[in-house]
Amino acid sequence: MRVKIHHEGTHILVIVAVALLIINVPLWLWIHPLPIAWFVSIASGVFYFFLVNFFRSPRRHFEGPQENVVVSSADGTVVALEEVYEPEYLKCRCIQLSVFMSVLNVHANWFPVNGEVIYTAHHPGRFMAAYLPKSSAENERSTVVIRTHGGQLVLMRQIAGAMARRIVTYAEPGVEASIEDHMGFIKFGSRIDLYLPLGTEICTEIGKKTTGGITVVGRLKP
Repeated sequence: MRVKIHHEGTHILVIVAVALLIINVPLWLWIHPLPIAWFVSIASGVFYFFLVNFFRSPRRHFEGPQENVVVSSADGTVVALEEVYEPEYLKCRCIQLSVFMSVLNVHANWFPVNGEVIYTAHHPGRFMAAYLPKSSAENERSTVVIRTHGGQLVLMRQIAGAMARRIVTYAEPGVEASIEDHMGFIKFGSRIDLYLPLGTEICTEIGKKTTGGITVVGRLKP
């Protein structure tokens, strides 16, 4: 598994690097005592490492048969798994499976199933903590619906968190969805909700850790 920097973060990393140089170079040239310069430089290095870690974008390849497989769309922890009514597009009862991403997780998002994107929508909203149940309906969010090759509909929702201020969605209607491809990115803490057809075999549980594009969280009924 190779890791690179996601293109959503390259300009931010460049700007922050320049800003940190502007702060640190004068300290070493003109400010005394030196312990102050050491402290600021170490703090700057830790902060920059955190940013690089946040914007990492690992290349992943799913091993095994992909037919009817549902993979996690994000790295994180399963925080919700229940039967609910989905009112936006599906308008029926579904299994909601939610994964919460902390600021330490990879924040690239993968397609959960193979198929075709048939619907996308962005909804402005609030920026409550993403682990709260009502964040699914009240926070800023982006919805993507995929029709699998078997004809099932799977809805995926990117949800902003208390720190997240930008949701990026690459999916558009007519685009081919693959579980090995990125469908979007959310900056600084967030959550992904999957709405799966009733009868889907669930392969995870509350509290389980997931790896986006790799962890099988369900299998659709043929």
